Amino acid sequence: MSTEPQKDEAEEAKCKIRSLPKELWPLADRIAWEAACRPGVRLTRGGAASHLRPVTQNDLAKRYGYFLDFLSRTKRLCREAKASAHVTLENVEQYVEELKGRVSSVTIYGSIHKLRRITQLLGPEQELHWLIEIERELFSQMRPRSKWDRVVLAEVIIEAGLTLIAEAELAVNLPKLTRARMVRNGLMLALLALCPIRLKNFAALEIGRSIVKIDDTWWILLTASETKEKRADERPIEDDVGDAIDKYLKFYRPILARDRDNTNALWLAINGEAMAQCSVAEVITDTTRSTLGVAISPHLFRTAVATTAAIHAGDTPHLGSALLHHRNPIVTLENYNRASSISAGRAYRDVIQRFRSK
Repeated sequence: MSTEPQKDEAEEAKCKIRSLPKELWPLADRIAWEAACRPGVRLTRGGAASHLRPVTQNDLAKRYGYFLDFLSRTKRLCREAKASAHVTLENVEQYVEELKGRVSSVTIYGSIHKLRRITQLLGPEQELHWLIEIERELFSQMRPRSKWDRVVLAEVIIEAGLTLIAEAELAVNLPKLTRARMVRNGLMLALLALCPIRLKNFAALEIGRSIVKIDDTWWILLTASETKEKRADERPIEDDVGDAIDKYLKFYRPILARDRDNTNALWLAINGEAMAQCSVAEVITDTTRSTLGVAISPHLFRTAVATTAAIHAGDTPHLGSALLHHRNPIVTLENYNRASSISAGRAYRDVIQRFRSK
């Protein structure tokens, strides 16, 4: 029996417990954060973090949860402490040392930068000159890893995903669950390379709502409230990737669902539950590593798409920025983007079809 399902479960469990959830924070921290995020009402001002977008609030809370989880694992967490009282020189130095053993210099800096930001919101009276000095030192030590040795053209990623699906269908000697996971993983690669939406939206795709079949074509339909740019994002899906979606939904997703029907989530873990965003990211990165020999994160898919558009469609100005749904202050680019990602998606689909057919 394959050990892959056990790995799948272990990875999901790992990514769910690394950040201490807010309900397990010390009470004073939890109350202070809720107050900071309290929205303004009429003439009443909101909390210190009320001006931040929800995605930013969630990111800061997640980073603080990482710090609290470290304190909990090292027996440093006091649940009766005052808000932000755990942010001390000794605790932060020990936290940085642990981070150095498992993450990049860029991630270390980002973690401490965001720890400082949320600390200022939780305990604005706290003196943090020492933390700012640590942050500056970490900034000077950053050595960003070049992404160019990890950029793969989009048509190569799509082909890798569809090939993995074909291999799964031919591997009748493998357990059904293993084959279902292979199809799911291959479809993730092909779909994200074709429609490079943000990971948050990709992981949350729902059948019949944000991924819909209209006539014979599958579409990704994101409302303005779901996108970072606050503009609707609508993209048609190439026929052979659409065919892969049909196969996945008809034959392989039910295997992952284990005969349960309690979610419309497109991406299911082997226990039938919707996959967490971090699990989707890990699966994509691991699958590109195993199929292409290079680990490509979901964010790097966006780089791959922009590069592919520039190389293969240089006569279509700003196709890459339109595909990535980026805003641009220049009026002409704003008008091009307002033509919507539908036209960009169709143009990009034609590019992919043309070069894959060769």
